[in-house]
This record gives sequence, structure tokens and C-alpha cells, in this order.
Amino acid sequence: MSDDEYMKRAIALALAQLGRTGANPSVGCVIVAGGRIVGEGATADGGTPHAEQIALDMAGDQARGATAFVTLEPCARRSSGATSCSGRLVEAGLTRVVVACPDPSVMASSQGIARLREAGIGVETGLLEAEAKGLYKDYQPRMD
Repeated sequence: MSDDEYMKRAIALALAQLGRTGANPSVGCVIVAGGRIVGEGATADGGTPHAEQIALDMAGDQARGATAFVTLEPCARRSSGATSCSGRLVEAGLTRVVVACPDPSVMASSQGIARLREAGIGVETGLLEAEAKGLYKDYQPRMD
């Protein structure tokens, strides 16, 4: 499969959850290692857990050295002291993250990407961005 096909799978996962994630955006995440999908997920009903957490839980140790395809920039901070999605990706040892869309919140945009890059993870942005942006046209990010 190609990068486009992995991102299309992530978009399909997010699309299936639209309207079910509360105030959180519906995000899709696919983790690929050795040319095969080892983990995938979408933001759960009610908004937690996030897609990245679900995909990482499925991938387990296979996430080390893998690539994640994510429809929306992984969050850089979480409330209640929980580890952010970008933090989880760093802890899991991924080497590459492909992001379709930046976070639309002016308070959070680029923070998740910056955290990944600071940890030495290769980050690419904009793959199938036009397709993924349709998922977030009605998303109203919190500004706190």
C-alpha cells in the first residue's frame, strides 16, 4: 500500500465516527510497520480515548520504528494530567508521523508537530489535506 492509501484508511476511520465524539474532533490513525497495518483507531464515542491511543494500544511493541498516519495533528496537551497524543507517539518510539491537517485551534496549532520533531521524529504534513479538512469543517476547537 502507498502513503495515500494509508491516509485514506485513516480518513475512512474518522469519517465513521463523525458526530459521535462529543466536543472532540473525529480523528483517524493508522500505524504501519514493515509495510503492513499493525494498529488503527478512531476517536471513540464521547471523544476519548483518542485515535492515536487506540491505534498504539493495538500496535503494542510493533509501534517502535513505525509510521503513523493521522488525519489531524496529534494533540500536544491533555487535561487531567493525561499524556498527550504527541507524547504517546514519542513514548512509543515511532520514527515518522504523517499528518493530513494541522490543528485548527490557534492555541494548539503546530504544538503537536513541534513536539514530535523535537523528539527526532520525522513529520510530514498535508497528505490528502483537502480530503481530511472536510472532517473538521464543523469542528469548533476549545480556546482554553
